[in-house]
Amino acid sequence: MTTYQEHALDGASPVDLVVALYDGIIRFLYAAIAAVERGDVHGRRVAVKRALAILIHLQARLRMDIGGRPAQVLSEYYASMFALVLQASLAASPSRFEEVIGCIRNVRDAWRQVAADPAIRITAPSSASKDGSAVPSLPRFIASAETESASRWTA
Repeated sequence: MTTYQEHALDGASPVDLVVALYDGIIRFLYAAIAAVERGDVHGRRVAVKRALAILIHLQARLRMDIGGRPAQVLSEYYASMFALVLQASLAASPSRFEEVIGCIRNVRDAWRQVAADPAIRITAPSSASKDGSAVPSLPRFIASAETESASRWTA
């Protein structure tokens, strides 16, 4: 029997998937805060590891050869968030985790605007679904599963 959660992102656009990854980072950072408050060092480390894995995945999918400056800025952003998460974990500081959550939430909200506004979404000319309709895609500087080998990363 499959669960709703297992199929929640079936058919989601690539931009929706990016938003879901940002939501995952936020969820794991809140789990890290809860672990800090419980004094659960192992729980904090597990949650931080999951958040960092998502950041690494997002950074690895950037296409610097195509994206130019926007891809460079996103790469620097991901590296900064990675460092801030490590600092928050090292300090076991809920307030530092909250700061990172705020930064992640700002960029996630920008991606949500892209996902919600069909005028902003980019559609690849050759992208079509099985029924022939256009399939929205990520900006070209972010590799999608269709253009590169599929990732085995799971949240």
